[in-house]
Amino acid sequence: MRNLILSAFPRNMRLPDPFTPNLKVDMLPEITVSPKIPTNVASLIQPPELKKNLDSYLKNRTPVTFLSDMRTFLQVNNEPGMRYNMSVMNALVLYVGMQAIAQIHSKGLTPSMSTIAHSAHMDIFQNLGVDLDTEGRYLFLNAIANQLRYPNSHTHYFSCTLLHLFAEANTEAIQEQITRVLLERLIVNRPHPWGLLITFIELIKNPSFKFWSHEFVKCAPEIEKWPTTFLQAI
Repeated sequence: MRNLILSAFPRNMRLPDPFTPNLKVDMLPEITVSPKIPTNVASLIQPPELKKNLDSYLKNRTPVTFLSDMRTFLQVNNEPGMRYNMSVMNALVLYVGMQAIAQIHSKGLTPSMSTIAHSAHMDIFQNLGVDLDTEGRYLFLNAIANQLRYPNSHTHYFSCTLLHLFAEANTEAIQEQITRVLLERLIVNRPHPWGLLITFIELIKNPSFKFWSHEFVKCAPEIEKWPTTFLQAI
């Protein structure tokens, strides 16, 4: 399962400084290159009915009940902390992302906040963000964050996806959980994944996300001050 999340980092790649002012991530030559995944991701999406319905929905948005049925495929029992099949969750998120990237590239485009929206792929991600309970949503958001690594097409797409989910969230609870998933990975000792830094910096600095206006940022002085302190310490 680890290989599904982490593909080999190119040894000769020099990471662009994520703190460069006005860094144009979509202009980096590496950002259109897909990482090598040594695992057959599609084979991990079980049972076969889930894979069949997933492919059908990605192709023509049918069956119409697929979005509401996803949770029943992902949830394996009712025991807290063990409700969801993490392997299937991770595989589904990565597979949908890979299919989305292929479709975007086939149109001669690159992932962006506009090109990833209004698609069957984003339907699936937004539904998971809303329909899952707190435990399931936490696992789902971590499955996305797992892909925020070095400059490549997966990092670019999933960074845009996480930011889009934050921008389009219908409750602050979802936005708070997205922030939590990012911060949990940033409070550990360096080095931090390049894609994680790119996403977090964009979230707190781009005024369109209105990050600093949210109540969960102001719930405690330590939390309100931490992002600025973190950026100054890097």
